[in-house]
Amino acid sequence: MSDATPLETETQTPTVAVFRPDDERLAAAADRLESLGVRPLPDPMLAVEPTDAVPRTDADYAVLTSKTGAELVADAGWNPGDATVCAIGSATADALREAGYAVDRVPDEFTSSGLVAELAAEIDGARVEVARSDHGSDVLLEGFESAGAYCHETVLYRLVRPEGSGASTAAAAAGELDGACFTSSLTVAHFLEAAAERGVREEALAGLEEAVVGVIGEPTRETAAEHGLAVDLVASEATFETLASETVDAVTERNRD
Repeated sequence: MSDATPLETETQTPTVAVFRPDDERLAAAADRLESLGVRPLPDPMLAVEPTDAVPRTDADYAVLTSKTGAELVADAGWNPGDATVCAIGSATADALREAGYAVDRVPDEFTSSGLVAELAAEIDGARVEVARSDHGSDVLLEGFESAGAYCHETVLYRLVRPEGSGASTAAAAAGELDGACFTSSLTVAHFLEAAAERGVREEALAGLEEAVVGVIGEPTRETAAEHGLAVDLVASEATFETLASETVDAVTERNRD
């Protein structure tokens, strides 16, 4: 039988911060981390503000980049017509299918560059409708246009930082984080904004130097590097489940050392 008290056992459990919109995704992310044996610190760095815009219906290709976007177009009753419907990532594809849409293309690599590579050889002269947030990567539009497509972008929603977010920045500044899971460039930017508002930006960065920082995608890693935040790993697959597992594995390995 262990001699450790409940408080001592709790203290030894690693803490990992996670940044998702303040809805079922944040709760699911926290549950996922808890199932992996760590204490989650959920911090809602993103909030969704719908624009009520609807994608065009006369495109040859229609591209959705997120689960949120898929849900919004479904709520709006969007009809893709004869367009080839493309989804970046399995979560986006699943949300579209659940809403009754047929999904024609999902790239093997769940990124903007992955979809560009998937379609580049066939879209010369095609009309491509891209429906996404106001913080979409330039890689997608520039890649399609370089391949000869005519692109139109519909901003379905804006991503903002919720009031009151930033508890994770104080924890990082105090050296209380063992890991952090950043799911996009915007979560990095909002984390640092929240830290600056609390007057702990440099301390939070220093705290993350001692933690395992995991991210989804090269653009997120690049954004982190631009802001002086060192990244320990880029998830091998662009899903939160993979990011969480690989970050927790790295935390466990680091603590073992």
